[in-house]
Amino acid sequence: MALATPAGTSAIAVLRISGPLCAGFSRSLYGISLSPRRAHVVRHRETGSNRILDTVVATYYESPASYTGEDVLELSCHGNPFIVRRLMDDLCARGCRLARPGEFTQRAFLGGKLDLSQAEAVMDVIRARSERALAAAQQQLDGILGRHLARLNSELLDALARVEAYIDFPDEDLPVEDRDLVRSTVDRVLAGTRRLLATQRYGEILRQGIRTVILGAPNAGKSSLLNRLVGYERAIVSAEPGTTRDFIEENFLAGAHSVRLIDTAGLNPAPGEIERMGIEKTYERARAADLLLWVVDLSAPTPALTREIFDLAHSPAILVVGNKADLVSPEHAAMALSIGELEKSGLPAILAPHVASLAVSAQTGDGVPALIAAIEKVAEGFQHQTGDEIIAVNARHAHALERARVSLEAALHFLRSEAQPPSPPELIASDLREALEAMGEIQGKFDNERMLDRLFATFCIGK
Repeated sequence: MALATPAGTSAIAVLRISGPLCAGFSRSLYGISLSPRRAHVVRHRETGSNRILDTVVATYYESPASYTGEDVLELSCHGNPFIVRRLMDDLCARGCRLARPGEFTQRAFLGGKLDLSQAEAVMDVIRARSERALAAAQQQLDGILGRHLARLNSELLDALARVEAYIDFPDEDLPVEDRDLVRSTVDRVLAGTRRLLATQRYGEILRQGIRTVILGAPNAGKSSLLNRLVGYERAIVSAEPGTTRDFIEENFLAGAHSVRLIDTAGLNPAPGEIERMGIEKTYERARAADLLLWVVDLSAPTPALTREIFDLAHSPAILVVGNKADLVSPEHAAMALSIGELEKSGLPAILAPHVASLAVSAQTGDGVPALIAAIEKVAEGFQHQTGDEIIAVNARHAHALERARVSLEAALHFLRSEAQPPSPPELIASDLREALEAMGEIQGKFDNERMLDRLFATFCIGK
């Protein structure tokens, strides 16, 4: 039993109870048999004193047509925390126990209502902070990743069956045409595995937001730009250079994507001790960035670019943002943001073709919508093409897929070998089985109780 709605004062609160005794338990509570999937208005009386604790709406879901696959009883009461606590205490006094974090979803998984990737998607749906993240989570909850894996597993099983047939009948040689068929099948499965692996980075972006680091010289207007993008005065802004000594992080929406915007200390070529520590943190954030916003002051000479930033950042996407456009002419802004002028300031020529630039005014807001659209375009570029479907595997999925990829490549090495005699089919079969086992971990087709307990412990109570 657990509260399935957020704690706090609200119009209603929902208590969820799951288990095979729910039907009899509801009769003992309210003296009537609840018709499945119909709402019943009843008075909940306290055990012992028979005092009315609240008027509730009781809904009974009969197994297997419930979230967990078990009998489920849901009680909707008034959302007063005091009433909720009294009801929970009464239910525990009548024999219920409090659910562990994620226990309802874990029971749904163990009961075959969800595979493990769908169970994980439940938390992705709850935690989604952008339209695209929610769409990806809902598609995974609908089983899109499981369907892709099912197709790969089916082809892999066909290949494994052909190989094992020659293990069972060692006197028969594997014909060339059959070997070619197995090789082409494993090739397709490997390509599909790589496509799924390629969605990991986009998955991180959807779940955590686009890690966007704002760089630039002191007083270029980095903090003003952050405030303009997030819509309120998040960072202190001053005409005095070096105001930002530590990094400041805030989220905002760029179209359908969530952005983790990180304002950093100005890149002062002659910093003081505290400023130097802030610049070191800037470098740390740049290493892990998905996108760099290099802010330049259009009303001042373009400062020399610190090449170290690009060496540390592993060439992420770069947007050059010419700030204070309200203080200069459009012609001056266009010239200052030209690739030739940026290269003079130290932009490596190898990166120049991949850099986009645009002029904005953090003071007036001019050009900011175009900047937000440019950030959204960068985010869209991280999505690996999978048709109309949004697939974004998480770190656990990627680890299993990487193991499958290594095993499939090992099998292909044997299948492609022209050595005589041909590689033993036992070696090929072993690699194919390892690939199947790795893919099975994604959907939970294995027995690892400790891993399951650890995974579901990250869920909120009530799910």
